[in-house]
Amino acid sequence: MGNAVMIQGTASDVGKSVLVAGLCRIFVQDGLRVAPFKSQNMALNSGITPDGKEMGRAQIFQAEAAGIAPDVRMNPVLLKPTSDCKAQVVLMGKVATNMDAVTYHNYKPRLRSRIQQVYRSLASEYEVMVLEGAGSPAEINLRDRDIVNMGMAELAECPVILVADIDRGGVFAAIYGTLALLPEHEKRRVKGVIINKFRGDKALLYSGIEQIEALTGVPVLGVMPWLKVDLEDEDSVVLERGKYDARTPKDLDIAVIQLPYMSNFTDFNALAAQPDARLRYVSQPHELQGCDLVILPGSKNTLSDLRWVRENGFEQALLAHHQANGAVLGICGGYQMLGKHIFDAVESGLEEMPGIGLLDVVTRFASSKTTTRVAGKTLPALPGIFSACAALRLEGYEIHMGETQRGPSVESFAHLNECNALPYDSAEGAVNAEGNVLGTYMHGVFDNGEFTRALLNALRERKGLKAWDGEPFDYQQHKQRQFDILADAMREYIDIESIYKIMHEHQEQSCI
Repeated sequence: MGNAVMIQGTASDVGKSVLVAGLCRIFVQDGLRVAPFKSQNMALNSGITPDGKEMGRAQIFQAEAAGIAPDVRMNPVLLKPTSDCKAQVVLMGKVATNMDAVTYHNYKPRLRSRIQQVYRSLASEYEVMVLEGAGSPAEINLRDRDIVNMGMAELAECPVILVADIDRGGVFAAIYGTLALLPEHEKRRVKGVIINKFRGDKALLYSGIEQIEALTGVPVLGVMPWLKVDLEDEDSVVLERGKYDARTPKDLDIAVIQLPYMSNFTDFNALAAQPDARLRYVSQPHELQGCDLVILPGSKNTLSDLRWVRENGFEQALLAHHQANGAVLGICGGYQMLGKHIFDAVESGLEEMPGIGLLDVVTRFASSKTTTRVAGKTLPALPGIFSACAALRLEGYEIHMGETQRGPSVESFAHLNECNALPYDSAEGAVNAEGNVLGTYMHGVFDNGEFTRALLNALRERKGLKAWDGEPFDYQQHKQRQFDILADAMREYIDIESIYKIMHEHQEQSCI
């Protein structure tokens, strides 16, 4: 195995995932074969590998930064919360079971040897591995069975760099407290600290940096400024902090209903990046007023979220928006909610619930989970506002437990001819006869530039605006530019040569 380094944090959401992606891009720019790795990820954002396995979106976008295809070995354990105390456990890309927190904590020791085997298999194919921890290594109540922080660093026999978020305050206390709570042999594994998300004059930090280095004996390798870089976020905590609260007026206003168990909100990053569209996540029904498109996103607990939609007034707001000929689009769980009925004995334990009724479809949940990458074309003739999107190439992925049957008053949205890179023949999605309500199982549908531009231009035409000129926005190229911006900034503000030295010295010591 080659070199490796692990990024751990003083807390969740300190920027570990983004810095791992940046290191992956730096190493590949330097001519090295590099891969990311996170043994256990807890997130409702997931994606599908080319061979139809489910893994965390964070490791997928890190693989994109490394210029390689996502491989389920990069994230062997994925936990997808279904309630405050339970989660679906996905092992090596396939659903294993559902567990509560205590049961899973007791189960983790059984995963250690499997995780180590998977890591070694992946690491044998690359020159550098960049590992990511979860939460904090100082969670002393969980340390005895840890498989994702210092427990994983021990399995991988790699050095650790600790990341602290100065934007949330108390950065020096977070660094000192984290290191103070580590046993001495684990503290010795921490070879450097990165202070992340800094705003202001770095000169104000110098005295604090000198003191924290003296107190801990661990050098500060850099201070990363708050970057305006458009990269995927691992979980919806960024929505709570208003990252996507775009206040700048734009020609089009798109509202995504922020469900309690919303999954794959990364579906809408490509929309948020469009030059003429303002994307908002809304939690109050009155916030739908005046918007051009309402999106009902995916959900990890469809019936629970449907109940929330009903109890919080969103159902009536959606019906009113539809009656005013407003456009509505549902993805995955949102598609299921827009139908007439849902029969479920899998996700929530409930048997059935009436849907919102904007699409003539019925969904029945099954115990098996669909996890596929798909491709095809929208139908050659679509009604209403979606007529502008006819006969366009689409690529995306599906992750769902249910099967949805169309009734006579809806048309399918697309014809799929490829599934996990194999020939396929299936109708997908549904569009109502009026052509203002669409449902699809295809995550990543807005990553398709021609489709997204055609839909946005149709919305512009409805408002009496001219079509947006120029080529469709290329979201894939946009992401690649963001990775390069991130890498350039990290080279400027972090001592990358010291990171190379840390890896090389650790590898030499391990070989003695």
